[in-house]
Amino acid sequence: MIDKIKTKKIAILATDGVEESELAEPMQALKDAGAKVEIVSLKAGTIKAWKHDNWGQEFKVNRTLDEADASDYQGLVLPGGVINADTLRGNPEAVGFVTDYVDRHGPVAAICHGAWILIEADAVNGRKMTSWPSLRTDLENAGAHWSDREVIIDHGLVTSRKPADLPAFNRHMLEVFGDGVHLRRSMDEQSDEDRSMH
Repeated sequence: MIDKIKTKKIAILATDGVEESELAEPMQALKDAGAKVEIVSLKAGTIKAWKHDNWGQEFKVNRTLDEADASDYQGLVLPGGVINADTLRGNPEAVGFVTDYVDRHGPVAAICHGAWILIEADAVNGRKMTSWPSLRTDLENAGAHWSDREVIIDHGLVTSRKPADLPAFNRHMLEVFGDGVHLRRSMDEQSDEDRSMH
């Protein structure tokens, strides 16, 4: 399935304050697999990442939100970083982009605080997920089924907790993005085996 990613165009939605490793490492993994990757952001030019406890490197923005169309992408990566994730979830254009993409049943990979915007996009109810621990209450209040695991895969949604989870996150992201469209099933429709996986 990973071979199929060579035909895919992937969006990474991020802005200033994005966690550097959570942008750079998935982006490199996707490029190494042959995917076309675009950083989509609120503004043109560059965005500045956050690394540990200070500002890190800058990344070139490929497309602004007003130039981007969710239908052009076959994968969406939502990296973390508190500043990044909080800014995006409060931006109606960013939320609209994610909502439009999710409504098309495209696969999503969200790590750390990246899952915040999925709440605003009404995309977590009934989903099995993980995240940075402080998001647990927010996600559960929005209807998600939260667990403390390095990676959880639920019908096209890949989630992880933190930079240390990136190897597993990237591996499963490539598999899920290679698979393509994933139609959601309700929790009632999932088998006991499905519930116990991941």
